[in-house]
Parts: sequence; C-alpha cells; structure tokens
Amino acid sequence: MRLGPMLKKFSVLTIVIAVASCATEVPVQEVNTESNRAKEIVQGSSTPDFPATPVQPAPSQGTGSTQSSSTSSGSASPQSTATQIVQSQSGLPPSGPSSSPAGLSSGLSQEEQAFLADYLNRLSYMVYYNESSGLDPQLARIGVSQANRYLIEKQGLSVIDFDQIERNKKDQLSAYQAETGGSIDMIQYLAQKFNADIYIEIDAQVSGSGQAGAFSGSAQGTMKLFEASTAVLLGSIAFMSPPTFSPVSLDAAVSNALAASIWQSMPKVTEQSKALYGASLSRGVRFELIAQKIPDAKQASQLVRALGNKFKEAEQLSFSPGETRIALYGFMSKAKAQEAIYDAAISAMLPDMYLVYMRGKSFTFNSGL
Repeated sequence: MRLGPMLKKFSVLTIVIAVASCATEVPVQEVNTESNRAKEIVQGSSTPDFPATPVQPAPSQGTGSTQSSSTSSGSASPQSTATQIVQSQSGLPPSGPSSSPAGLSSGLSQEEQAFLADYLNRLSYMVYYNESSGLDPQLARIGVSQANRYLIEKQGLSVIDFDQIERNKKDQLSAYQAETGGSIDMIQYLAQKFNADIYIEIDAQVSGSGQAGAFSGSAQGTMKLFEASTAVLLGSIAFMSPPTFSPVSLDAAVSNALAASIWQSMPKVTEQSKALYGASLSRGVRFELIAQKIPDAKQASQLVRALGNKFKEAEQLSFSPGETRIALYGFMSKAKAQEAIYDAAISAMLPDMYLVYMRGKSFTFNSGL
C-alpha cells in the first residue's frame, strides 16, 4: 500500500539528479573548449585572423576590419580574452597596458614606472630580412610587408617601408661610412637612423609542390629581435606554416604560406619585444655619447661625473684623445637627454661643447677645444 508513494519519491529524486548532472556538464565542456581555444591563440597555433589550417587564396584576408570593429565597440579583443583565460587557469598574474613591466617595479619610483610603461607601449620597429638567407627578394618584400601590416593595423604604429630601406641602403652609404667607419652593420645603422627601438630580422626558407590547379607551399624560419642602438639579440620566434594551397600558381601558394606564418608570429613578436626589451631597462633607457676631442683623461672623467648627476647612471666605455665613449642611462626622452648632456658639459668646464649629429639614441658631440 505504501509502495506507490515510495516509487514517486524515488522518481522525483532520479529526475533531480539527472537535471543537476546536465546543469554541471555543459558549463565544464564550454569552459574547456574556450580554454583550449584561448591557449591556441596565445601559443600561436591559431589566431583570430589566420586560422592554423590550410588556407585558400581569397579576395580578402581581411578580418582586420572585423577585429577593428569588435575592439572599437568596447569589447575585449580575442587575444586579450585568451590571455586572461589562460592566466586565470594557470595562476599567472593578469597583464594589460597598465601593468608594470616584469621585474621593473623593484627600486623604481612611480614616475619611472609610468615612464617605462608608456615607453614600452610606444616602441618603434623596423622590419627587414636576412640577406644571407637566400630568400628571394620578392618573397622578402611580402614577408616584411605582412609584418608591417600587422604593426599598422593591430598596433597602430608607423612603419619603415621595404622600399624606403632599400633606397636608404644606397643613398646613406657615404654617410654610413663617415659616421661609423663600418664599425656597425648597415641595417643597424638604418634602424638607428629611423629611430627604431627594435629591429626585426626575418630569416625564412620556403618550399612548394603541385601541379596545375593544385599547388601547395610551406614556410619556416625565425624572426630575430635586436635592440637597435646596441644590436644586442633580445630573442627569436620560430615559425612554421601549415601546408597552404592555391589553384593559381606555385608562387601564390608559397607566398600565402610565408604571409600567414609572419602574421601568426607577430603577436608573439611584439609581446616578447616588450617583455625582453623592458627587462633591459632596469637602469633606464640607454643612450650613448661619443665625445670628440677631449685630450685629457682627467677632463673626460670630470665629464662622466657631471653626467652621472644628470642621468641615473653614466659609464665610461673607452677613452682616446680623439674620441671618448660614454653609456648613459635614464628615464627621459631623447630631447631631455640632449639637454642634460649640455648641462653636464658646462659643469665639466666644457662650455663650448656642441652636437655634431644624432642617430637614434646615439649622440656625437665635439668638445669645442
């Protein structure tokens, strides 16, 4: 007689358990899917613009406009969302434009931290290719142009065009020899001339195969990051494209593979540039002073001491009666650095010291003696 009510209770309990299990399974699946997608974006195996799958040539690769519209509407970018998801699950601290560069908060004032954060957000880049790699110049132009396209569309930066670099390699040859005597590479000289903070060198190899109507291409290589003023290697990003197909030609397939690889690599290139370059700025932005015609070593030492009062640090690198090299570190713009050098020269009893020329963060002064 009491079996009916018991069965009803059992049935109700079964339904409740089933509903609860369904309610918990769906969110877990969605979170895992979103997490995996996020990790792919951050790790570079997939991007919002170039999926890591074989691509067909199309009239437009242009998800750039889609990306722009989503960010301008106030929503977070896919890259930013992905980074936050991965960080939240891995225990990493959140990052963003307001975050201080890693390792730089210790010992720096709030003003210095603010200067560096702003400085790193406005880094300037020059992209070129390794001329000894054997990469066809036309493919090199495509790779450089694709990197520049990312810097323009996604970072809002001005770039140095491939043709502009090519012209200056010829036009600036005499000035390069006069100013450096061949002591630095021509491309580093141009990076300084164009006031670049980071010089990106593309080193790539491409291959392709196929027949009429079905061509495939692939590309692999590295993108090396150099600090422009010192030519110090900051790091490198390796890339390898998936097989990329084109019904048009072998050249089109290979070109698409290289362009896709460069585009996929650029988010990691810019983020690593900020992280690695930022780590080198614990003493401030590095400037170099080349002081000509200081005949006395004692007077050169006085200039270094005076510069130490104007900059965070001043380090004498070399001395000769014809040329003294001094490394300067400070949290200031180039214009303020130039003013500080003039002030220090007066304090060091060199009131007639004058600027000969400036290249990037390198100043050449004559003592006036």
